[in-house]
Amino acid sequence: MTLRIYNTLTRIKEDFQTLEEGKVRMYVCGPTVYDNAHVGHAMSSIVFDIIRRYLEYRGYVVKHVMNFTDVDDKIIRRANESGIDPFALAESYVKQYMQHLTDLNVLPAHVTPRVTQEIQNIIAITQGLIHNEYAYAVDGDVYFRVEEDDDYGKLSRRKLEDMQAGSRIDVDERKENPLDFALWKAAKPGEPAWDSPWGKGRPGWHIECSAMSMEHLGEQIDIHGGGNDLIFPHHENEIAQSESYTGKPFSRYWIHNGMLQLSGEKMSKSLGNIISIDEFLSRNPADVFRLIVLNSSYRSPLTFTDEVIEQATRGLERLRGALRPARPGAGATPEALTTALTAQVETTRQGFIEAMDDDFNTAGALGHLYELVRAINQARDNGLSTEALVPAQTLLRELTHVMGLTLEEQTRTSSADPFVDFLIEIRTELRQQKLWALSDKIRDGLRNLGVVLEDSKEGSSWRWE
Repeated sequence: MTLRIYNTLTRIKEDFQTLEEGKVRMYVCGPTVYDNAHVGHAMSSIVFDIIRRYLEYRGYVVKHVMNFTDVDDKIIRRANESGIDPFALAESYVKQYMQHLTDLNVLPAHVTPRVTQEIQNIIAITQGLIHNEYAYAVDGDVYFRVEEDDDYGKLSRRKLEDMQAGSRIDVDERKENPLDFALWKAAKPGEPAWDSPWGKGRPGWHIECSAMSMEHLGEQIDIHGGGNDLIFPHHENEIAQSESYTGKPFSRYWIHNGMLQLSGEKMSKSLGNIISIDEFLSRNPADVFRLIVLNSSYRSPLTFTDEVIEQATRGLERLRGALRPARPGAGATPEALTTALTAQVETTRQGFIEAMDDDFNTAGALGHLYELVRAINQARDNGLSTEALVPAQTLLRELTHVMGLTLEEQTRTSSADPFVDFLIEIRTELRQQKLWALSDKIRDGLRNLGVVLEDSKEGSSWRWE
């Protein structure tokens, strides 16, 4: 089986071939840290966490770099509004986001560079672009000449002449072309600034990612990722400046996740429909959000509703339930049951890999996991022993780990536990006497108190919900 990935650059699925055998260099655009992170940020981080986990599962050694934009117009504006230092503001949100990633069980990137740590690299690349006449300086600003890049627009499939015809007249008449973009910005009063050959200033948005990627992964990488809202202009401009600087293709594969929508409407601060990561996690396990992402194609828009959350919650309970031990008193290991479960284990493993090899089809992969869950539950209901369930449950843990799911249950104990045990004993006697109405009344009453009962031929077991 060959892993195939949809490449935004070519608009087709391609066989995955790395620059270096068995190794993957992956750069993912991280957040601009000026406000509380929201579930849209979480979605993108989880998508590329799953991609990384699966690549590692398939035997690749992945070097994952995710940047933080810690100097930017939005950061400066928010810091001025709050009356605090912009670097302190950015640092506080960097720490918050790193904690969110831990809470969401996202593997930490191997390198998390920040713009403020890469200034000299940014200046060096800008100087190189000026030297090769791909860029020009004017009054302390430096701009990239889009007309000098023969294939500008190849990622977004936009033609330069169409962009020029449709562009508004730029108020900055110092530019040679209204579409030329800033590599370096001259300092304004009160803004953070660094010394440069063109005077004090700070980097433009696009140049930072080129510099950080080259510094930590080299001039060429295997995967560049981010949200599809970054295709133009950010990633388009990254390609232009990187390839003009090195003369080499920048990234082999461009992977973009779709946007998260609330009830079909795109999330935005102007609409006031932003849900923070803190807000979501205060009401739901992290696994629920991950399942929401897994249930959809990473390239498609993801609709976020109460119904979607409830569906993911039910799915999580199904996966957790399959990891519970055998029924009380179970000890049989009928050969037919064992053989069927063993066959399902192999079918699930192969189906999971085939789905994930098809452009990380997580929804299809989950379908194979739920088939394994069904087989485990049927085997348990038919009295299969805990020992006989182990191979199937081991595979389920292995593959859900590839998905980044923890399947952790809240362990709850209470002073009421002995009383629940007593009621279960009474209910067992009522069932033996075929007093079903009273038995069901106890079951329903316990359910209302958060106790889940599971009945089998060997007896009843219970757990806190």
